[in-house]
Amino acid sequence: MNQAVDFVAVSTSLLEALPTVKSSAGESKMVLLSAKYSSEPADNDVTVDEEFRETLNADLGRQICTAIDSCLLQHLVNALFGDTLHTGISGRDELSNGEVEAIGAVCAFLHVTFSTLPLELVMTGLAYRTELVPVLWNFIKRCHENQRWPIFSKQTVHLPGDTPGWLLPLAVFCPVYKHMLMIVDNEEFYEQEKPLSLSDTRCLIIILKQALWQLLWTIPTHASSQKISSSLSSSHKKLSVESIQNRSRDVISKLLSQLQDWNNRRPFAPGIDFHSQEAMSETFVSQAILGNTRASEILKQAPFLVPFTSRSMLAASKERYGPHRALPRNQFKIRRSRILEDAFNQLSMLSEEDLRGPIRVTFVNEFGVEEAGIDGGGIFKDFMENITQTAFDVQYGLFKETADHLLYPNPGSGLIHEQHLQFFHFLGSLLGKAMYEGILVDIPFATFFLSKFKRKHNYLHDLPSLDQELYRHLLFLKHYEGDVSELELYFVIVTNEYGEQREEELLPGGKEKRVTNDNVIQFIHLISNHRLNYQIRHQSSHFLRGFEQLIQKEWIEMFDEHEIQLLISGSLESMDIDDLCSNAHYSGGYHPDHHVIQMFWEVLKSFSLEYQKKFLKFVTGCSRGPLLGFKHLEPQFCIQRAAPLNASEEDLDRLPTSATCMNLLKLPPYKTKEQMQTKLMYAISADAGFDLS
Repeated sequence: MNQAVDFVAVSTSLLEALPTVKSSAGESKMVLLSAKYSSEPADNDVTVDEEFRETLNADLGRQICTAIDSCLLQHLVNALFGDTLHTGISGRDELSNGEVEAIGAVCAFLHVTFSTLPLELVMTGLAYRTELVPVLWNFIKRCHENQRWPIFSKQTVHLPGDTPGWLLPLAVFCPVYKHMLMIVDNEEFYEQEKPLSLSDTRCLIIILKQALWQLLWTIPTHASSQKISSSLSSSHKKLSVESIQNRSRDVISKLLSQLQDWNNRRPFAPGIDFHSQEAMSETFVSQAILGNTRASEILKQAPFLVPFTSRSMLAASKERYGPHRALPRNQFKIRRSRILEDAFNQLSMLSEEDLRGPIRVTFVNEFGVEEAGIDGGGIFKDFMENITQTAFDVQYGLFKETADHLLYPNPGSGLIHEQHLQFFHFLGSLLGKAMYEGILVDIPFATFFLSKFKRKHNYLHDLPSLDQELYRHLLFLKHYEGDVSELELYFVIVTNEYGEQREEELLPGGKEKRVTNDNVIQFIHLISNHRLNYQIRHQSSHFLRGFEQLIQKEWIEMFDEHEIQLLISGSLESMDIDDLCSNAHYSGGYHPDHHVIQMFWEVLKSFSLEYQKKFLKFVTGCSRGPLLGFKHLEPQFCIQRAAPLNASEEDLDRLPTSATCMNLLKLPPYKTKEQMQTKLMYAISADAGFDLS
C-alpha cells in the first residue's frame, strides 16, 4: 500500500511537469484516433531546432498515450484501493488514515492525468475496469453523512489549508461517473439502478448542488490563494486550487445537467432537488436580469440551480433576446390558399433586424380580394397560427412524427422539396419570431430534436424518444448472451425514404466489418448516432440558424428540453381559471358582475381539464396557457356579447364563436347554465373535430 502511494506520488509529479497531450483535431465522438502532443517553449536559453522539438514531442506523446492505453492507470488505481478501501462500508464509520491517504493520492494523480492526457483514452478504463466510481462514491457519501471532510495535506501540500475537502474527490469522481452515464441504457439506470442506486443518485444530486453553489457563489477568491498560486512553479499549476476549482465547476455543472436529463426522462427525484434555495430569492433574480453579475453567470453555467419560474421571468423581457432599439415595420400580402409559399418568398428575405421589427399581414382571399381589417397584431397572430399549422403538418413533408405524435425533421425532406434546407431555415426563424413576440404555438417536438436547440449530442438513452422499437432491438443485441457474429450483422444501416432504399456504412469499410461480441457496443452507439444525429444534421443545422437569428443561443441554453417545449407551447399543467377570470376584459355590455358572465365562469370551472384546454384552444388557438399567467396573454382575453339588446330567441340559441387572432369569445346571453354548458361544449368540440351527434 505505502509503495503504491509513493509510486503514484512520483507519477503525479512527473505528469505535472509535462505539457498537455491534446487529441487530434479530426477526432470523432465515436471513434478514437491518434493523439497529438503539443508543448510550450521551454523557459531556458537553450536553442532547440523547432522541427526536431515537435517531432520529439509527438513521439513522446504517443509513448505516453500507449502506456496509458495499456492499462497503467487501471493497475495503479486498483493497486491503491486494494484491501484498504471497500465499497460496502457505509454509515458514519470514521475514515482511517490509510483511506484518506489512498483517496488523496488517487485523486491528485487522476486530476493531473485529466489535465494532461486526452480524456477519451482513460475514461472507459477507469469507469469499467476499476472500482473508482463505487469507492469514491462511498467515500464522498460517508464524508457527507459525517459532515466532515478530510484535508489531503500530504498529497497537495501547496493548496491553502482552507481548501474544501470535497473539492479534489468531486473533481475526479464527476467526469468518470458522467462518462458512465453516456453509455448506460435506461433499463440499467432505472431498473437495475446502475452505476448507483436511485436513492444514492438523489443523495449525489444534493451533494453536487451544494458544492456547485459554493463554487459559484459562496467561496470568495482568497488573496492568499492567489498569492500562493502565482508563486507556484509551472509544474504545480495543475494541482493549484484555481485549477481544481475550475475543473470542479465545469464537471459538477455538466454532471448535474446530465442527471437532470435522466430525471426528466423518468422522474426519480423531486425537481426542487436541483434548485438552490438561495437562487429562489427576488434579489438573485433581479441581479440576474441586470447582467454582468455573479447571478447572471450562474444562469449561464448552472441554470438548473434556479427554478424554472424564475428563469422564465426573463422570457418576458425582450432585452434578453437582443438589443432594444427602434425597428423597421414590414407589411406583406399573403394569400390564404398559398400561405406557406407566399410567406417563404417574402419573409425569408428579411434581415435579422427586420425580423425583430413589427410584421403586419394583409390576407388575400380565394377571389384575390384583400380581406378587411387593420393588423394591430391580431392578424399577425392569426397568420402565425395558420402558417405553423401548415408548415409543421407531416403531410407537407418537412417534418415527421414519432409514435407519440411528436415532431422531428424528416430525413427525406430533400426528396420532396428541392429547397428543403431553405425552408428549414425559414421555419426556424418563424418559430423564433413566435417566441420573440410571446405567441404560443401548438407544435409538440420530440425530445431528441429539442436537444438540438441546445446543440447537444444524442445518445442511446435518447433513442426511445424517436423509435422505441429500434431501442428495444438494440438493447436485445447489447445483452445478447450468444455469439453476436452468428447474427450476420455488419456496420451498415438500411434507410427507406419514400420507396428509395439505401444502404449506408456506419464507418469506413462497414460493409465488410462484421458485428462481434467485441464491437457490438460500438455498433449499437453508431446506429443510435445515425438515427438521432447524423440523419437530420443538415435539417437541424439550418433550422437552428434561422431560430438563432432572433433567440440568442446563450438565452435558450438556460432551459432544458422540457422547458423549451413550454416556452414554445405554454404550460401543460392544470389551467388556472381564476387567473383567466382576473385578467379577462369585456365588451358589448358585459361586465364582471353581469349575470351571464358569472354564469359563464361557473360553467367553465365545472368543465373537466380536457374541456378547459379545448376551450382555451377554441378562443386563443393554443391549448396551453402562458408560462407566467394570463396577464401575459397577448392580446388579453375578452368576452363580447354576441347578440343585440333586443335579441330574438333565435339569436339566443346560436353557438358561441371566437376570433383566435384577438383571443376573443363572442358569447350570446344564454338564459340558463344548462343551455350555456351545452352550447359551449358543442362549439369547442366541433372546433376540435369531435362528432357529438
